[in-house]
Order: sequence, then structure tokens, then C-alpha cells
Amino acid sequence: MSWALHFLGTGAAHAVELGSSSAVVERDGEPLLLIDCGPDTLDRYHAAYGAVPSALYITHTHMDHVAGLERLFFKLWFDPARRGRVRVFLHAELLPWLQMRVADYPGALAEGGANFWEAFQLVPCTRGFWLDGCWFDVFGTRHHRPGTSFGLALRGSFVYTGDTRPIPEILALHAVGDARVAHDCGVLGNPSHTGIDDIEREYDAALRARLVLYHYGSAADGDALAARGYAVARAGERLALATPPPVRADAG
Repeated sequence: MSWALHFLGTGAAHAVELGSSSAVVERDGEPLLLIDCGPDTLDRYHAAYGAVPSALYITHTHMDHVAGLERLFFKLWFDPARRGRVRVFLHAELLPWLQMRVADYPGALAEGGANFWEAFQLVPCTRGFWLDGCWFDVFGTRHHRPGTSFGLALRGSFVYTGDTRPIPEILALHAVGDARVAHDCGVLGNPSHTGIDDIEREYDAALRARLVLYHYGSAADGDALAARGYAVARAGERLALATPPPVRADAG
């Protein structure tokens, strides 16, 4: 069995030429889970797989990570075979924010008669969730304010931080074994995002060697990060992952 993380986009919110940061967990070359759904994510997903995603995880509700949900709603609502079958996983604390951001506009359809979430199978969680026999851990990150951003981990395979400041104590728990860590990082940090100086201050050499940096500000910024010796994700690239070990006894 082979696993990969396929980066559809790697840019910060303003770096539209790099694509909205999102990735697909692939198993044996097939898409298993889409992470985030920004304004251009569905186009990139369709170009890669010729379909809409069957499962989606939302890290947080900034529009560069969820603006594609309205478009996905329309695709699903007018396709009875898919309506109500696409699973949307998210931490339960995000539900009020996501409802306000994308689902509360009066009249999901101009003709009426449609509730936004009827187009999806909404799966709130706290510790994590099951998907096709795999247990994915969900954990809080540091982005803007507490309780509004959550990363994702498949134990022993990968960690995807989502937007965050450094979280060494969290990665010590979840980035075990040979897991690669897709980490928010720009050339300069700020109160909501990690900068390369933060990476070098907060993480030891062993962890830094497993990082793959994304959510940077421009192609030139990506080159600058790579020049410092880091693996840098580029849109369209696939990162080979270790096969996750058998599901641990305390999962679920």
C-alpha cells in the first residue's frame, strides 16, 4: 500500500498564483481525503481527479480555506447521486464559525427549498474521526484565537498543521515515527503564522528534517526557504508518506 500527500495549492491568502493551500491524502494513487477547500481548490481537484471530493477536512474557517464550499454545495445539490454523500469533517468548535461564514446566507437556492448542509454529510468531531478504516487525529493549533484552527494527523504517516504558529509540544505528541510534517511557514512570521526564524528557534534538527513547508507568500519566498535547506511544497507535487501502522488500541 502506498500513501502520498498531494499539494493542490501552497500559497498564503494573498499568494493567489500559488493556489489556496490545500492537499489531498492519497492511498494507492486514489484520493482519500481533501484538506481545506479554498476559492480555487475544486478546479485543482477536478483537474487532478476528474471528480468532486468524497471526503473533506476543514482546518479553520478563513475564506482562503473554505470559500469553495458554496460552489461544492451547488455541484452536489444538482447531482442527486452525490447529494448528502460527501463527508465534511471538522472540529465541533468550528461549527458556529463555519455556519456563519458559508451556510447562513438566506436562501441557499434562489428557488428556495434547500438547506445548505443537506448537500453534505457533516461529521463534527473533537479528538478525531474514522475514514475508511483509518483513524485521523485532530488537534488544536495557534492561529488568531484559541479554538478556531485545528490540524490533522495520521499517526506514523503525516501531520498537516493548517495555519499556525509553532506548536512543538503538539508535534511531539503527533509527529511520531517517520511522519512527515506539512507546516505553515513564510519567510517572516506574524502573530498568526510561522516564520522561518520561528522554525529554527522552536524545533530541533531532527524534526526540522521532517518538515515540508507550505503557506508561503510567493514563489520567491519558497525559493528562499528551500535555499536554507528545507523541503518546500510546490503546487501539484506529491510527497511520499510512510504507510501508517495498524490503528492503535486507544483510537476512536
